[in-house]
Amino acid sequence: MPTFKAPRGTRDLLPTDTASWTRLEQHAGELAARYGYGRIETPMFEQVAVFERGVGEVTDIIEKELFRITPRSEEGEAWALRPEPTAGIVRAYVQHGMQTWPQPVKVYEIGPMFRYDRPQAGRYRQFWQFDVEAIGDAGPAIDAEMVELGLRFYADAGVDSVEVLLNSIGDGVCRPAYIAELTAYYRERARILPATERDRLERNVLRLLDSKDPAMAAINATAPRITDRLCDACDEHFASVRAHLDALAVPYRLEPSLVRGLDYYTRTTFEFYVRGREGQQQALGGGGRYDGLVELLGGRPTPGIGFGIGLDRLILALAEQGSPWATVRSDAPTAVVVGADPDDTVNRLRIATDLRASGVAARADLARRKLGKQLEAAAREHAHFAVIVGDELTVGDVQLRDLPAGTQKPVPVADLAREIARAHAAHRHGGHG
Repeated sequence: MPTFKAPRGTRDLLPTDTASWTRLEQHAGELAARYGYGRIETPMFEQVAVFERGVGEVTDIIEKELFRITPRSEEGEAWALRPEPTAGIVRAYVQHGMQTWPQPVKVYEIGPMFRYDRPQAGRYRQFWQFDVEAIGDAGPAIDAEMVELGLRFYADAGVDSVEVLLNSIGDGVCRPAYIAELTAYYRERARILPATERDRLERNVLRLLDSKDPAMAAINATAPRITDRLCDACDEHFASVRAHLDALAVPYRLEPSLVRGLDYYTRTTFEFYVRGREGQQQALGGGGRYDGLVELLGGRPTPGIGFGIGLDRLILALAEQGSPWATVRSDAPTAVVVGADPDDTVNRLRIATDLRASGVAARADLARRKLGKQLEAAAREHAHFAVIVGDELTVGDVQLRDLPAGTQKPVPVADLAREIARAHAAHRHGGHG
């Protein structure tokens, strides 16, 4: 018989894993809503041109990492699984006329992305992102809000020592002269550039600053810096972003070499790292401004800014720091209904069904096994209560056992849901679970 496994670079998220993921996704949605962002859901695949125009053809994502789909039809469209969410969200913004909505349009998305990347720790070919976008506001204040929102997400999730690296990469006014200077710099060193970077030099020189090749580190260290060559408007914008962050007491570190890996970025760019873990393979997330992307995808010139946070990397960081968020189990039943008579599954199922209808997370042990085995299973599931169905049921009672406390008392079936809810709430509020 063949042995089937998940595709290389992917993995199964089992119930022991997904409980903490669910908590993080709920936290992300609640936080985004608190800041006034509404949820959007875009398809997991788009026309390839959406990513080529938005992300940029001369990027690792398009050149090497795009999952392309061959449709089984004569539609003639070339599709690809989304490698990042922003291009698809902006496509939706244009398609649905969201430029007529009150601006800025503030949305968030949580879901899987796909890149044909080399698998390694924290980097999967199917990975999850929490993405936040604000489209329609050109001011520096929204940039500061984005950075602060991202930091708050990490802090509330329990990740320690997250810091922001911040930069500005200019715009269409000041960047052309900078690119010419940067191109001249790298041409002088063309003979020592890796082959891939020599090819990119003439097609998209900014990508060299974003190179993952270790041989580029020393060369890039002495390259011209865009922050020394910003036009007055970009310099003023960047200064105001920093002033807003200072007013919010948000710490950041200026990083002139930070250009991000996507072509659509302009002006503000930023990345999140655990302090001391800086490096292109260690970023927890990042984002920036993309004031030309809406126009590239067919809309009127419209500013935008956003960020993406990798939940896979976040879970890994939480586990490394020993955070309970990484191992929390939210799927444990509040009560398990067990029975003295192994064969009496009818009453166990009926009582559990009534409890669930009353809002109690309850499971019926429907295995025909001895009471002791049923109680052992309930304890292994970390249930708070065991509802023991026995002879008392003839007078309308069951035994309610508090498993952590080891106490037990009779409770009328009619009062069971209310008593469990009361005792469970008191237990949690008391700090024991």
